[in-house]
Amino acid sequence: MRTTLITDSNCDLPVEYLSQNNIHVIPFTYQLDGINYTDDFGKSLGHKEFYDALRNGSMPTTAQITAYTFENEFKKFCSKGESVIYIGFSSALSGSFNSSVMAKNSILEDMPEANITVIDSKSASIGQGLLVYYASEMLKKGKSKQEIVEWIENNKLKINHWFTIDSLDHLKRGGRISATSATIGGLLDVKPVLNVQNDGSLNIVKKIRGRKKSIKTLYEEYKARVINPEEQMIYINHGDCLEDAEYLKSLILSETAPKDIVINDLGPIIGTHTGPGMVLVVFIGKER
Repeated sequence: MRTTLITDSNCDLPVEYLSQNNIHVIPFTYQLDGINYTDDFGKSLGHKEFYDALRNGSMPTTAQITAYTFENEFKKFCSKGESVIYIGFSSALSGSFNSSVMAKNSILEDMPEANITVIDSKSASIGQGLLVYYASEMLKKGKSKQEIVEWIENNKLKINHWFTIDSLDHLKRGGRISATSATIGGLLDVKPVLNVQNDGSLNIVKKIRGRKKSIKTLYEEYKARVINPEEQMIYINHGDCLEDAEYLKSLILSETAPKDIVINDLGPIIGTHTGPGMVLVVFIGKER
């Protein structure tokens, strides 16, 4: 039985990699300035245009993927006798994963023979994408569905996400910090460093004075936690701040030699909540 790998657009992988490897992507949607957009990796609205709108005061909103959408997408492959692995956005950050579970259960009522596995990545953005990448590479090497699913479940809490943001305003809007903290942080040029915890939620780990120092802190966390970098694919994603992403890449290459480093855009789903200037590095460590 052929296995189809499915994810959602929050994975923030390069669109070329997704298309070249036949990875099916279910898009999120978002609204900006009263217009509804599909998160299609910048085709409908370029990432620079999106972040420029945020810089000019726009306040986008995102919508989770519905159970109806998941059901229709899963059925496309189940009806052809294919098995499905869906790797989804952390359930601690979005209700979409629960919608995928509902869709799976609904399909099984009518098609008990359907072979659908839905995986809560406990990750976000390219952290989720890194799991998709490894699943895809295993699939190309002829690994079985069971082997792929077991590897993901055994390793997903080793995916490290370390990121910094340029402004506390968007975290304030999302209710993650108080308005007072955001105001004081702005006056003191505080740049928070965050990670994703084992339950898939976000956590402010440090508050660093100055942009450059906050990016160096990402490198320090990488250096302290990465295991066997020469065997790893490292991803750096950014919210319209390529120069900062390149700076982080240069720091990583100054003392380690990973298998590869890929820089890519941060899409609008996470970007809505972190704002422009977000820099994120993901890699595998012994633990988060």
